[in-house]
Amino acid sequence: MGGKIGVLVEVNCETDFVARTDGFQALVKDIAMQIAAANPRWVRRDEVPQDVVAKEIEIAKAQMRDQKKPEAILEKIATGKVEKFYSEFCLMEQPFVKDDKKKIQDVLTEAVAKIGENIQIRRFARFVLGEGLEKKQENLAEEVAKTAAAAAQKA
Repeated sequence: MGGKIGVLVEVNCETDFVARTDGFQALVKDIAMQIAAANPRWVRRDEVPQDVVAKEIEIAKAQMRDQKKPEAILEKIATGKVEKFYSEFCLMEQPFVKDDKKKIQDVLTEAVAKIGENIQIRRFARFVLGEGLEKKQENLAEEVAKTAAAAAQKA
């Protein structure tokens, strides 16, 4: 984005030798590019706070009730919506920006097989020029509601 996004990512392997290889460095570059482009919030789904998951389930159920869906299928629909949430906000479950048929987990698994050593993505930070240094942790539904309310006020 024109030099306005920076990414720090910690990718670990077992030896310094592997960390210096072109294959490992290309993997890290691809992961950093993914983070810059797709803006994940967490590395893995187990890092998502339970209150965030519970809120997403409640939002999904409320939307389905508004659409008059039967109570019996609300849980199944909400589970599907939470899976979509994970694929949008958890790095390992996001579609790879270079090949959307693969998830980042698949890219990592292929790299481990090719390089022959365990590799793990530990953490990341994404910085956008003008946002400050703290990582934004806003709820997407709240963001959409704020934007909609602002647009309604202007109209």
